[in-house]
Amino acid sequence: LFRSDMIQLRMLVEATLDFPEEEIEHLSRGKASEQLSSLLQRTESLGAMAQQGSLLREGLRLVIAGQPNVGKSSLLNALAGSEVAIVTPIAGTTRDRIEHAISLNGVPVHLVDTAGLRDTSDAVEQIGIARTWGAVRAADVVLHLRDLTRAGDLAYLADDAALAGQWPSGVPVIEAWNKADLHPELVEAEAKKNPSALYFSAAKREGLAELRDAILAAAGHQTAAQEGVFMARSRHVHALASCLAHLRSAQVHLHEGAALDMAAEELRLAQRRLGEITGEFSADDLLGEIFTRFCIGK
Repeated sequence: LFRSDMIQLRMLVEATLDFPEEEIEHLSRGKASEQLSSLLQRTESLGAMAQQGSLLREGLRLVIAGQPNVGKSSLLNALAGSEVAIVTPIAGTTRDRIEHAISLNGVPVHLVDTAGLRDTSDAVEQIGIARTWGAVRAADVVLHLRDLTRAGDLAYLADDAALAGQWPSGVPVIEAWNKADLHPELVEAEAKKNPSALYFSAAKREGLAELRDAILAAAGHQTAAQEGVFMARSRHVHALASCLAHLRSAQVHLHEGAALDMAAEELRLAQRRLGEITGEFSADDLLGEIFTRFCIGK
């Protein structure tokens, strides 16, 4: 039904553009906007269901990143519920990625502990840092971990701000402060500066429930059961997201009074992305629909 409604709208738009002299049911801009709004709502709903299904099928990749000695390995162990990574007070202990799979509310989560990000002359550590950035670029969610005991260290904060400016665009980032048990009096003050950040203690395993919820929320997981969820692949999610973007562009062209052909092109691109899931629908197929629906040239 969704695919057929997309074809119906494209057919009316293209017929209006290509055969203006024919006595056919030309599409008014208002009617196009109404049909397009309906398609947008259903695409958003379908995208949410696909996102849920993709999470359940493939899981999400959470990369724990930050400066050395902020407690990344301690957090990995706390979330995993076992001593997966070596923890020492020595900066640079973790020199390569450590991965461990867990389940959060039934969602598979691939935890990735990484080497601390800093300038270093150590050749081995440099390799680990390069791999950290590779893991960050491949992440579904990045957890930017900070050390609350160094919240007053201006040099530390400057380096941390520099890191924050390098996270890849489009990847959700969770800002979190570890070691809250050592300076509980700082939590309220810091929370006023950044109310969206999380505060917890990996060593004491305190405050982790909120972190688990934030991880799932950042990945688009909905805790309530959603009717119609299907076991989508990540490519389905990307295709639907791109389809939605083109439909929104088409809506903008219609609302701004732009030429109808601009909206028609966005609708064509939207259906091409939808076709990656449902099967290709060519220009010849659309022309056939137009001649079947209307008495062109008679």
